[in-house]
Amino acid sequence: MAKREIVKSDKDYDKLVKEASPNSPIVKNCIKAFIGGGIICCIGQFLMNVLSSYGLVTEERNMAVSVILIGIASLLTGLGWYSKIGRFAGAGSVVPITGFSNSVTAPAIEFKKEGFVMGLGAKIFTVAGPVILYGTLTSIFVGIVYYFVR
Repeated sequence: MAKREIVKSDKDYDKLVKEASPNSPIVKNCIKAFIGGGIICCIGQFLMNVLSSYGLVTEERNMAVSVILIGIASLLTGLGWYSKIGRFAGAGSVVPITGFSNSVTAPAIEFKKEGFVMGLGAKIFTVAGPVILYGTLTSIFVGIVYYFVR
């Protein structure tokens, strides 16, 4: 049985946390995040260049790149490869659009065995739901303020 220590002060607690926590190689993790996020952004820029060579205007090109990156991230999540990218790149894998796609797709895959309504429908937004709600409410508030200030 594990030995339990009584924590009497914040210093005791900090000492226990320091002993139990593994050392994190911060510089190494930052470099990996930079490389991983940079690769994702380079893929996005490559797609922008390819689509502009086909004559897409800026608005269409930006939308197409977003849709393609979301699709790629969802596919990689479904295949189980995005978690491997995340383990290597850490925070770099959470480049906003691909990380958000992963956060919506992963719960959907995890709970698909519970059915479409209670599994997929209810659990798909467990991580992304608060972000969507906050974004929606904030945009409504900003729109109202903009309407009256204008």
